Amino acid sequence: MERNDRTLALVLAAGEGTRMRSARPKVLHQVAGLSLVGHALRAAGTAGFSNLAAVIGPDRPDVAAEIGRVAPGTAIFEQRERRGTAHAVLQARAAIAAGGGTLLVLFGDTPLVRPETMRALAAAAAEPGCAVAVMGFEAADPAGYGRLVTELGELVAIREHKDASEAERTIRLCNGGLMALNGEVALALLDAIRPDNAQNEFYLTDCVALARARGYRAQVVLAPEEEAMGVNDRVQLAACEAILQRRLREAHLRAGVTMIAPETVFLSLDTEIGRDTVIEPHVVIGPGVRIAAGAVIHAFSHLEGAIVGEGASVGPFARLRPGADLGTGAKVGNFVEIKNADLGAGAKVSHLTYLGDATIGAEANIGAGTITCNYDGFNKFRTEIGAHAFIGSNSALVAPVTIGAGAFVGSGSVITEDVPADALALGRGRQTVKPGWAVTFRARPENAAKTKARTPKGG
Repeated sequence: MERNDRTLALVLAAGEGTRMRSARPKVLHQVAGLSLVGHALRAAGTAGFSNLAAVIGPDRPDVAAEIGRVAPGTAIFEQRERRGTAHAVLQARAAIAAGGGTLLVLFGDTPLVRPETMRALAAAAAEPGCAVAVMGFEAADPAGYGRLVTELGELVAIREHKDASEAERTIRLCNGGLMALNGEVALALLDAIRPDNAQNEFYLTDCVALARARGYRAQVVLAPEEEAMGVNDRVQLAACEAILQRRLREAHLRAGVTMIAPETVFLSLDTEIGRDTVIEPHVVIGPGVRIAAGAVIHAFSHLEGAIVGEGASVGPFARLRPGADLGTGAKVGNFVEIKNADLGAGAKVSHLTYLGDATIGAEANIGAGTITCNYDGFNKFRTEIGAHAFIGSNSALVAPVTIGAGAFVGSGSVITEDVPADALALGRGRQTVKPGWAVTFRARPENAAKTKARTPKGG
């Protein structure tokens, strides 16, 4: 995407969101693995806007940290008083004055706005003679929304529902909130806004009437209704999640991914999946996952921060935690957990195993019930397993430890020392068999009555 340094994309993220009933500010709640404010910043970046700013509430280092994580270099301003949207925008006066180009005002609680819509808004406001461009949508039910009043294709007013006439209330073209201002007049329009309303607040929507009074045009950029959906409570948060999941599934399906039951698969915004991958039902993919072509993710698996190589197989009922890296053709089977571990090409961990902080060589085989004991209560240590090694079932590998290439570890072993290549290691007590012991044990006086009670009648 071509960079656009002339547009300042300003995200308003100062609201606390009391209806969320949360200790966290609203803009830090997530959909598809990314915060609400992160969606606005990410979409602006995808649209090509490299000049980013955000207005946050006072004493919110958590919001500032999230903005810096998602979009490093974003200029951050505080709104210490809550006096309306135009007042919030003017907290970034320094950035607006320095930019000189189009001002694109975004909101930190509208995660469904597409980059294409943002670009269209900025382009419309930059047209000769135009001062304001407003995102609008055709509402299925316009009740409660501000109406966009137009004449001959131009926007003449934004009328709040409570202030609209009967005729205006029949208008289905509604205000989507986002607005772009021509940089040559942006500050002049913002400074002219007055709090002449019952709430004594400075409304960004007043820019339309002010621009027209000064001889400029205002216009509407149409977008689908779902893009205007904001998040004010957890019901709307869930609704946005559902819409975004539908978009993500459809995009991956069209890119060549098979999902047996798409409605049961949950993805993250940054999920990467190669073509001809098959995803079975009830799979959850958290942030930071890359799946190469031809992999199979079996049912009821959970992946986060993991890399799955070409043709690899995961699950069913597997968990890949951050740092899991599966090589080409590797297999992670049912009830296996992998964390911060690399599996070489063709390595197999088929069932009931935990591998943490480990390197597994190519074509190695890890038996059922094996665990790497990587944590001593204070520090974590690494286990190294060479190519073609065979680890018997129910083994405990106490890190730091190295199992050489081609080595065997006998079932039930506890391995505390390095094992050379091609060696056999046994770390278990020697089996002892005492013939007839059970008969004597059952015959003890304290056990005899219990033994008789357990004997079936007629037996």
